[in-house]
Amino acid sequence: MHGNQLWNKAKQIIPGGNQLLSKRSERFLPDLWPAYYKRAKGCEVWDLEDRHYYDFAQMGVGTCILGYADDDVNEAVHEAMLHGSMCTLNCYEEVELAERLIALHPWSEQVRFARTGGEACAIAVRIARAATGKNKVAICGYHGWHDWYLSANHADTDQLDTMLLPGLAPRGVPRDLKGTVLPFYYNQLDQLEKLTAEHGNDIGVIIMEPRRETEPAPGFLEGVRKAADKIGAVLIFDEITSGFRMNVGGIHLTMGVKPDMAVFGKALGNGFPITAVLGTKAVMDAAQESFISSTFWTERTGYAAALAVLTKMEMLDVPSQLIRAGKRVADIWTSASKLHEIPVQISGIAPLLHAAFRTESAEAVQTLFTQEMLEKGILAGASVYSTLSYSDEILDLYEARLHEVFELLKQALATNSVMQRLKSSIAHAGFKRLT
Repeated sequence: MHGNQLWNKAKQIIPGGNQLLSKRSERFLPDLWPAYYKRAKGCEVWDLEDRHYYDFAQMGVGTCILGYADDDVNEAVHEAMLHGSMCTLNCYEEVELAERLIALHPWSEQVRFARTGGEACAIAVRIARAATGKNKVAICGYHGWHDWYLSANHADTDQLDTMLLPGLAPRGVPRDLKGTVLPFYYNQLDQLEKLTAEHGNDIGVIIMEPRRETEPAPGFLEGVRKAADKIGAVLIFDEITSGFRMNVGGIHLTMGVKPDMAVFGKALGNGFPITAVLGTKAVMDAAQESFISSTFWTERTGYAAALAVLTKMEMLDVPSQLIRAGKRVADIWTSASKLHEIPVQISGIAPLLHAAFRTESAEAVQTLFTQEMLEKGILAGASVYSTLSYSDEILDLYEARLHEVFELLKQALATNSVMQRLKSSIAHAGFKRLT
């Protein structure tokens, strides 16, 4: 069955079409995005019709920093499977992984593991609440789909819009949670200080992404740390996305501010499900006073994958190569923007770049960009997650094809024909019902 046909079928029998909003075809190119893959290796993808693409979109939504189907990681996982991926007894790899993560983060002393980023954040918040005995949580960033987080939109239906994703309705989330989650904006320390002044006796947790789109302003992270200490709150750095891209470990290690807990995922398993919650013993001990337990958190393959990933990261200094590739991509976008006179804003860390067109009908221009890159064999969106598999030859090819598409965009903008050139509707920017 053709990929688009299968996607349309999926939307009828799977609410929302799939399990992850970020992989919906409507987020890229409605009715024309390939939707499904048959095979993936390095940064190359083959769809159900065996059409070949280079992935300059999401690389498994940021999980495959070593590239798809990495031989070393696959070998480690295969070995673990041959010896049994599940058992009544525990797999020894989780102890080794805990030791290695603690060694990379000397401020930490204990670790709990899970499978997905959202549940890892939920675990961290549960432990932090248990440790402090206080219910309210101050947030800055995107932290998943669970009730505790989405309840922020009960107080104001668009409070989370600027955290990452607009349109997240809190339907199904108990209204009794209203007022338990208090957002503040990145680099707006005064907002956090206002929250702590008003709710300090009730805030037990401050959870935030230490870095996403922009650099922290001087004193911002230090101020957050000071605010947490002042009210006796647990400070959690959510590094589900940022971890292991700029350095081996959390990006906060490069910023000089120590949290009480940190959460990792995505890049840790190179596509295999594994997440980690690190913390000080004083905080993590509270996990023993709250029921936090799940069968598949003990499954072996994620631990085996993570150990292989860490070994390869350290051996090849993978973050430095991700940074190099990311800077090359940023240079390509910047030069194309200047040459073809199309304004573009580049943001994010080098290994995870966001490029936003600053033109009229920017969403339509973005959709046309994706359409034309796809026709040239490139999967492309508004973000580029760098991978070790971006060779110089592949980056050269990407540069050549991007310039060709920018020239077409320039013509479309000059003749006011962007909409006429689109073969699909405009890509969805946020959360929308599909059927």
